[in-house]
Amino acid sequence: MRLDPALPGPIVRPFASARLQAPLRRDGRARHLAVVGNYPPSQCGLATFTHDMVAAVASADPAARIDVYAMVESSEAPHAVSRTSAGSPGGEVVTVSTGNRSLYREAGQAIARSGAEIVWVQHEFGIFGGDAGAWLIDLLRPIAAPIVVTLHTILEAPSLAQRRVMEWLAGRASKMVVMSRHGAEVLMRVYGVDASRIALIPHGAPDRPRGRGAAMKARFGLERRDVLLTFGLLSPNKGLEQAIAALPQIVAAHPDAVYCIAGVTHPKLIEREGEAYRDRLKALAVQLGVHDHVVWIDRYLGTGELLDLIEAADIYLTPYCDAAQSTSGTLTYAVALGKAVISTPYRHAAELLADGLGILVPFGDTEAIGAAVTELLSRPDLLEAIQTRCYVHGRALTWSAFGPSTLKVVDALRTDRSFPAAQMPTGVPRIGLAGLERLCDDTGILQHAALIVPDRNHGYCTDDNARALMLAASAAAPLAARAPVFAAFVEHAWNPSEGRFRNFMGYDRQWREEAGSQDSCGRALWALGVVATEARDPDLRDWAIQLWHRTGELGAQLDSPRAAAFAMLGADALLAAHPDDARAQAIIAAGAARLHLLLANCARPDWQWFEEGLAYDNARLPEALLKGAIRLGNAAMTESAEASAKWLIARQTAPDGRFRPHGTAAFGTALCDPFDQQAVEAWATVDLAAACAAWRPNRRWRIAAEAAFAWFFGANDRGVAVADATSGACRDGVTPHGINRNCGAESVLSLLLAERGLARMGQHAPVDQARRAG
Repeated sequence: MRLDPALPGPIVRPFASARLQAPLRRDGRARHLAVVGNYPPSQCGLATFTHDMVAAVASADPAARIDVYAMVESSEAPHAVSRTSAGSPGGEVVTVSTGNRSLYREAGQAIARSGAEIVWVQHEFGIFGGDAGAWLIDLLRPIAAPIVVTLHTILEAPSLAQRRVMEWLAGRASKMVVMSRHGAEVLMRVYGVDASRIALIPHGAPDRPRGRGAAMKARFGLERRDVLLTFGLLSPNKGLEQAIAALPQIVAAHPDAVYCIAGVTHPKLIEREGEAYRDRLKALAVQLGVHDHVVWIDRYLGTGELLDLIEAADIYLTPYCDAAQSTSGTLTYAVALGKAVISTPYRHAAELLADGLGILVPFGDTEAIGAAVTELLSRPDLLEAIQTRCYVHGRALTWSAFGPSTLKVVDALRTDRSFPAAQMPTGVPRIGLAGLERLCDDTGILQHAALIVPDRNHGYCTDDNARALMLAASAAAPLAARAPVFAAFVEHAWNPSEGRFRNFMGYDRQWREEAGSQDSCGRALWALGVVATEARDPDLRDWAIQLWHRTGELGAQLDSPRAAAFAMLGADALLAAHPDDARAQAIIAAGAARLHLLLANCARPDWQWFEEGLAYDNARLPEALLKGAIRLGNAAMTESAEASAKWLIARQTAPDGRFRPHGTAAFGTALCDPFDQQAVEAWATVDLAAACAAWRPNRRWRIAAEAAFAWFFGANDRGVAVADATSGACRDGVTPHGINRNCGAESVLSLLLAERGLARMGQHAPVDQARRAG
């Protein structure tokens, strides 16, 4: 695969203008970013990059708020907050210790609460804690806002741990930012990232005038010298040995040449061997008789001093040994400041120095380095021509161009937090049935779809046909005509020899199992209870009660909390029409006692839940307990159920008021992970709110139900309409990248059943989401 330069999406080209107008959303709010990475006072290239990026964005949009979550290399460092000096109004700098895993989670939760609409990560292996930096996942997991990751290293042969981290980032990030076309190609080829989710933003560089080289040489005591320069953390992969070994050849032709090596030794190398590597380089210079032509600047240089030193140079050398080096900030600086570059052909250099912007020499070829330097110093016209070409090209690499390029990515991902009531479906009928009808045939409802096309490969299931039966039995024509078909499926699903309902049936009408899951059995009983009470057709009601009498004892055997809850909901519905049904009473009594005990055993002040994690159809547990408690007249149970309902709704409400269900990525855990979001959670929440409102009326329940229903029509974390009110089509959920465009039965039915649940709460008059969010 390759990144097609004609594609408008993947490549972000620098703007010619230094400023980009800062558009507001409809809700009138300015941009708000959270940036994660190294940051000053940490002394490294990544910290400098992050600082310069923040400054560039703040310059391009002075109204933007930019919070920085700065990684610091100490397990003892506090989780401290101070005002940023980045020129961002209201922005904060939060330090996160790289050695303290709990602070990663805390920082992620703080970002989620902050209201940041974009989270921008500066990723480099080695700066985050855990195996291959895996603790970064803890930080990003609870964040629902779009995540952008700038990759400073892209490995073509990652270790297993490195691949796991990269694949998680690729799966969660809305955009992966690279600094070269080769980086984009590696992302697609090695990690399978789609081109539409890759943005190319070249490394930024300061903008300085030309013509000050002599003055800068004087500042460093290098007057009338031909200055060669390499800058960066010293380590063996920088190829400095080859550059020093080339000096005798260079000095023989140009006695005034001097090689300036600036930068401290890499901290990890210091830990292993102290300054032994630098001492070996110095010894090599002495051995070759060129020690008087090497200037060592053994300290960390601030950005201003570094730029002065680059201006003083005539030729910038990057004799790196690693062909996979994907980015070099100082190489970008050198080109932008109009310096001729001689480099080995590592990835960034080969791409940046094309079209006559520099000279590439083979890896480890000392003679080639010497010949290239000698030629440039011997031909002032050629040296000047290359420097001029570099400076002209470098105008597109300046931070003043980088800032607007960054904002272009931000604005493509921003979600409008207003949600006018006019976007909600109104009128009767509110939701169309075409989306449901196309999934149905004379067997039942097919469970999956490829986009809007029914997928026969996956056949049918009792889960969906039970849901469809609940909907159709009480519906008016034409949907009511489907009810006997769904009822026939549920009837046929019962396997008396196993005492269980079967669940999965192939398109060939052959059952794929003899006994289905507990959940499918519980849903079948739920449907029977609803139909026995609510069906318009009295014959259908009689059928349901007869099948209930044959199968209802199964409800007492279900030990899965959700399956028991489904059976309880069916029993509660049936008791509305058959209050003396002993089996339904027993299911209610046993189920309520068990759920209440589970809640008592697991509940903590910050965890009012029945299990140690959240899973699927979560709202059904407090709903079933509440309805069961009301049937039993148990005040303690009703209070516990209501408390759990309040806790769940609060946990699934974003700071701006939108519905944010527990994501399937955190299935069965207590982790906060908002993706993927499923339609069935919205329906369940509507029904829970309706049950709570019926028991103890309060405006909060109406707001919760409407927020969950509005999720279908764009009031979600990606601002995308999951459902179409006209057709009744409903997509299969909200992902980090938008929507899952398939329209399966569970999603379509959840939409229709959620609408019915909301309608039963009273006249449909949606709350203005924009007013609530404000």
